[in-house]
Amino acid sequence: MDLKSSKEDTNVGNTEKSNAEEGGLGTKAKGVGSVSSKDMFFRADRIDLKSLDFQIQKHLSRAWSRDAERPKEEWEIDLSKLNIKNVIAHGTYGTVYRGVYDGQDVAVKLLDWGEDGIATDAETAALRASFRQEVAVWHKLDHPNVTKFIGASMGTSELKIPPKNPSINSHNDLPARACCVVVEYVPGGTLKQFLIKNWRKKLAYKIVIQLALDLSRGLSYLHSRKIVHRDVKTENMLLDAHRTIKIADFGVARVEAQNPRDMTGETGTLGYMAPEVLAGKPYNRRCDVYSFGICLWEIYCCDMPYPDLSFVEVSSGVVQQSLRPEIPRCCPNSLANIMRKCWDANAEKRPDMSEVVKMLEVIDTNVC
Repeated sequence: MDLKSSKEDTNVGNTEKSNAEEGGLGTKAKGVGSVSSKDMFFRADRIDLKSLDFQIQKHLSRAWSRDAERPKEEWEIDLSKLNIKNVIAHGTYGTVYRGVYDGQDVAVKLLDWGEDGIATDAETAALRASFRQEVAVWHKLDHPNVTKFIGASMGTSELKIPPKNPSINSHNDLPARACCVVVEYVPGGTLKQFLIKNWRKKLAYKIVIQLALDLSRGLSYLHSRKIVHRDVKTENMLLDAHRTIKIADFGVARVEAQNPRDMTGETGTLGYMAPEVLAGKPYNRRCDVYSFGICLWEIYCCDMPYPDLSFVEVSSGVVQQSLRPEIPRCCPNSLANIMRKCWDANAEKRPDMSEVVKMLEVIDTNVC
């Protein structure tokens, strides 16, 4: 080997290494004078974090300003009129607060999409598109048994929430693009809570039918607007001061697809989910009818379906063995028949919610 050549090659390699280190980079040499991009790495002590943070904020500000320049939707609220107070509940898709909007008591649902910078641009875009679609549907609804929609925000750094520590006077800032939905405040709690309170003494038959009619009328209205709720359960039903049911939580609701095969996937809550949903098969609005049948049983019994069974036992039992809650012998046949029809394994044999309303309306509540 030529010693002179070897020495020159060594000098070239040393020069490359020196230059790389001066630029804040370390390298691994794959070949003399050659550096592969996948073998390069940054030295943490040479990264200017302040500058990097400034560049990121500058980029986000440009993106947000473009969003701010778009015309306001008719359902967008004036955040200066919104005062968020205490937490009411933590749900699957976010946290619900009590608040006041323009002098009216409201519930504010903040969507929990994680902290800024965690989700990818594609994930954030998909979530925002889904949010916009949900709100576009909800703001057009108007029915006494559906929670009244007041408005929404697509996200802004102006939105603030009270601190977790009451001793702190300042507000905690939310992620800069947090989204929220504002609806009427319903003071009576959830139907689930009401049923638990009446577990021992049960409900008068007239109250059972009144609650069932409220829920069935609300669902019938949604279905008439081509909306499938997809998570019908007593926890998602609220009671107002007059014990009127208001359907809430449209987090997974969607406009019914023309082709049922476009609606698949397990969406809902175990115990209320129709067998076709549990099995991952195509479904339509009649998945809500099945869930209503379970709720009807729950309203009559003031009890929980399948309290002692595991997830696997309920899933396989409902799909493969026609597992359903046991109807008490004291339950009037007229009501028991509605339950059985609603939770029929064959979705096509289940009645429409409009038919369920008619069946409930003719029930004589004086028989009990």
